Amino acid sequence: MKLFKAVTTVCGIALMGAMLPPSAQADDWNKKTVVTFSAPVEIPAVHLRGWGVLPAGTYVFKILDSQSDRHIVQIFSEDERTVYATILAIPNYRLQATDKTVITFRERPAGQPEALRAWFYPGRNSGEEFVYPKAKALELAKETNSPVLFVATEIPLEVTEPVKSVEAPVVVQLKRAPIMAITPAGEEVQLAQVVTPPPPVQTPVAVAASPASTIPEKTLPATASTLPLIGLLGLLALGGAFAARTVSRRLR
Repeated sequence: MKLFKAVTTVCGIALMGAMLPPSAQADDWNKKTVVTFSAPVEIPAVHLRGWGVLPAGTYVFKILDSQSDRHIVQIFSEDERTVYATILAIPNYRLQATDKTVITFRERPAGQPEALRAWFYPGRNSGEEFVYPKAKALELAKETNSPVLFVATEIPLEVTEPVKSVEAPVVVQLKRAPIMAITPAGEEVQLAQVVTPPPPVQTPVAVAASPASTIPEKTLPATASTLPLIGLLGLLALGGAFAARTVSRRLR
């Protein structure tokens, strides 16, 4: 596992919010990211009893399970011994990737903690858009005047034991639960109206190469006659015989 950054600064973007940027470091395998929040942060279910709001401090984000259309994200204590939350998320796309972790929040009324919205891993255009229970999603939608994702089935909000396996019943429920979005007016809408999905992967089309054209060899027509050559050979033979005869006479 390669460590990309020893210590980097999270670009903490609060939508109209006022949170100070948390610091973070990240690993590429399972997207492990260490995040330090400077103020309390509200998180979606499912969480350990009493941990619906994370106090200011340092936490570890990891992907527990990754499917094509939804992911399961877990938030750990700094020493990674305690799982505070197991959260359903779906891929959300951003046009410009950055070399730092980006965590976005939903602004809350004064005196209430910012609500966790999305997590973008360094160098990736696709991030994790977190999904809330329906009642909390409606509350956030009214407070922020923007649609919020919600799970369309009843799932326990709190657990007494940390979730540690993809086979845990609550994880199975999260992976199967329908996901929608709810508007500030309480209207339920489809995800496509709220979340920008990653662009489809373009599959290269194999183009069959046309067979190379075979150019027949051109043969020049045999238009020259062999008669001049035969005549020349005859003359040479006669000349040779005449020379031999002359030499023979002189030798006598």
